[in-house]
Amino acid sequence: MNQFAYAIEELQQKAKEIRRDIVKMLGIAGSGHPGGSLSVTDILTVLYFHVMKHDPKNPKWTDRDRLILSKGHAAPALYAALAHAGYFDHELLWTLRQMGSPLQGHPDMRKLPGIEASTGSLGQGLSIGIGIALSGRIDKKDFRTYVVMSDGEMNEGQTWEAAAFASHNKIDNLTMVLDYNKFQLDGAVKDILWMEPLAEKWRSFGWDVQEIDGHDVTELQRALQKAKTVTGKPTAIVADTIKGKGVSFMENNNNFHGVAPTAEETERALKELT
Repeated sequence: MNQFAYAIEELQQKAKEIRRDIVKMLGIAGSGHPGGSLSVTDILTVLYFHVMKHDPKNPKWTDRDRLILSKGHAAPALYAALAHAGYFDHELLWTLRQMGSPLQGHPDMRKLPGIEASTGSLGQGLSIGIGIALSGRIDKKDFRTYVVMSDGEMNEGQTWEAAAFASHNKIDNLTMVLDYNKFQLDGAVKDILWMEPLAEKWRSFGWDVQEIDGHDVTELQRALQKAKTVTGKPTAIVADTIKGKGVSFMENNNNFHGVAPTAEETERALKELT
């Protein structure tokens, strides 16, 4: 079942609405991660509102597609997407990071419907996704597993162990989408541990690789649909993105990696996203 098959214009509008919610959530909370949440928004929008099989009224549906947000610090984007899809009351978004709220700083699968894995310790998401995808193949289930990763996670050894395992075992019901915004906590990736040529590294590990504009919903649709046709190997989609996308003073500004906007900045950002 997939009740979501939004057209291009609808996806673009939904992404804008989700970005507004991200900014508002973080502004109210006074803490969190704007940059990486805004860069991954289009990816999550296309997955939840066009590509994935899922049912918000039945979050544990056996044949649903699974999504693992390995870059768990971008939880605000995931929460907003889930709320817009109908997994929980939209008003719950404004409790982000508050004491007792199920919307914690990183996703907790015990707290919210629609969360497939508790994440945030970077580099582990691909391994989790592989386990889920492999179990689906063993059980002869027709679902696909998506893992959304950060470029900082490309520095993690566990990522490459998992990449080798997935290709060796021909896990072709698995798609990894890289939110390639070129920054991590301590600065630009190129200044910390530059992994280029990144796409070639994934190819050398035996993956089918596509390189796309991670903010072009048409390209995202095509790449994710193509991934479903690949047999005998997993798929990696290297999605070129902009950290803080959609808010001029946050774009490519790593000061907003883990610092929430002030009240004035929140108001300014929301005006830009109208």
